Amino acid sequence: MYKALLLAVFVMTTCSCSEAKTETVKLEPPKVADAALSSQRSNGNAYELAGTEVWDVADPKSGRKYQVFVSLPKSYQENPDRHYPVLYVTDADYGFPIVRQISRRLNGGNRKLDDFILVGLSYAVGEDSMNSRRRDYTPSPAGAHDAPPDAVHGESNNYISYLRDAVFPFVAARYRTNENRRMFLGHSYGGLLGLDILFSASEMFSGYIIGSPSIWYDKNVMEGVERKFAGNHQDLKASVYMYVGEYEDMRPGDPRYAKRYNMVSDARRMERILSSRSYPSLHIKLDVLNDEDHLSVAPRGFTKGLQFLLAADTE
Repeated sequence: MYKALLLAVFVMTTCSCSEAKTETVKLEPPKVADAALSSQRSNGNAYELAGTEVWDVADPKSGRKYQVFVSLPKSYQENPDRHYPVLYVTDADYGFPIVRQISRRLNGGNRKLDDFILVGLSYAVGEDSMNSRRRDYTPSPAGAHDAPPDAVHGESNNYISYLRDAVFPFVAARYRTNENRRMFLGHSYGGLLGLDILFSASEMFSGYIIGSPSIWYDKNVMEGVERKFAGNHQDLKASVYMYVGEYEDMRPGDPRYAKRYNMVSDARRMERILSSRSYPSLHIKLDVLNDEDHLSVAPRGFTKGLQFLLAADTE
C-alpha cells in the first residue's frame, strides 16, 4: 500500500505541465522497529532479508525489466535533513546481502564506516544470471572462449545509459541521496564494467571498488579504452580501490592458482598505468589479497573497499 502510494505521488509530482510547475516530493518509508528486522515469518515461509526494499525499474530502451534492492542505514529515520552517500552494487543476488551485512558488522562496535544507502543492481528479470551479466557488463561483442556460441556480449554502453538515465533518477527521487557521493562496486565482469564506466563516464561515480576485474576480456580491450581516455584527459576525478586474490594468476602444476587468466598481473599493470598518468584528482590503491582465489576473495575485498571509500570521520 505504502509503495503504491509513493509511486503515485512520484508520477504526479514529476510530470511536465505547461500550466504549473511541480516538484518531486519524497515520502519517507515507514519506521520499522529494530526487533522486526531480526525476526522472520515461520511455518516454512521463505527467508527474507528484513529491512530491505525491492523495486522494479525497467529499461525504457530495451524493454527489459530489472530490479533494484535498497537498504537504508539505521540512522536514516532519525536524521530527516541528512543526505547519504549511495553505493551501487552489481551482481546484487550475491553482492547486496554480503555488503549489507559486512557494513553492519563494521559499525557494530566503534563506527568504522559512514552511513550510506546501499542499492543492489539485479540481473534482467526472467533471464539466466550469466546471460544477463555477459551482455550488460562487457564492452565488446568478442566474448569469452568458454561462453556458449549463442551468448550475447558487448552491450555495456546500453546498460551504463540505463543506470544513468533510469536508475539514478529513480533512486534520487525516493531517497535522500548525496548525488556527489555515488559509488560503485563490482567483481569480475562487474569489475570490468566499473573500469568501463571509469574511462567512459567517470562522472557517474565518485568512488569505485573494482574487484578481480576481467581485464583479460577480448584480448585486454580495456587497456586500449584506458589509453584513449588518457589521450583526451588531463585528470580523473575518482577514488579507486582495486583488489584481486593472489591465486588469480596462472601457475601451471599448482592447483591453487588460476588455469586460464593472469588477473593479478593485469590488475598490477592497470594500477601502474593509472598511477603513471599523474592525474591530480585520482586516488588509487590495489591490494593483492593473500590466500584467496577468484571465488573466495570478494567478501574480504568488499570489506577493505568499504573502508577505503567510506571510512568514518573519527574526529
